[in-house]
Amino acid sequence: MRLPLALCLGLVALAAASQSPLQRRVVKEALDYFHGRSNVHFLFKEQAVEGAVEREDSSGTFVQLRVNLVQTACSKRAPRRQNCRVLENRRKPTCLACYKFDSSDVSKVLDKYHNCGPSHHLAVKEIKHRDEAECRAVEEAGRGGDALYLPGMYAFSKGLPA
Repeated sequence: MRLPLALCLGLVALAAASQSPLQRRVVKEALDYFHGRSNVHFLFKEQAVEGAVEREDSSGTFVQLRVNLVQTACSKRAPRRQNCRVLENRRKPTCLACYKFDSSDVSKVLDKYHNCGPSHHLAVKEIKHRDEAECRAVEEAGRGGDALYLPGMYAFSKGLPA
């Protein structure tokens, strides 16, 4: 029982060591988002990070990843969170997180998208397509083309007399 747990924790430490600072920040923010939900009562820990993508362009850095979480025995409101025991055979949700960071100021988030739920729920075709579309929109944030458009601009400019 202890060997699989030690192996799992070792893999998490290895994965954390290979992540970039922005990827670690996105993992932390995804965990904060998940714990901020009203239906979450227990503390969850990162079990694994899958499909991490980090791309840079002139407008900033786009980071997309999936975080597999595992439930612990601690309440999310517990003051001491360091020694929380992982509960086997409990909920193991997955969070998809897409972030776009500004190129001139990495601390500034241009856009973001989260979707957390059971891993089988995120694999449903419609949800997967919506997630892909939302992440594409996040990746496009900060590019010059969308900066000049204002809501209603097209509709009202068509109605003006020439």
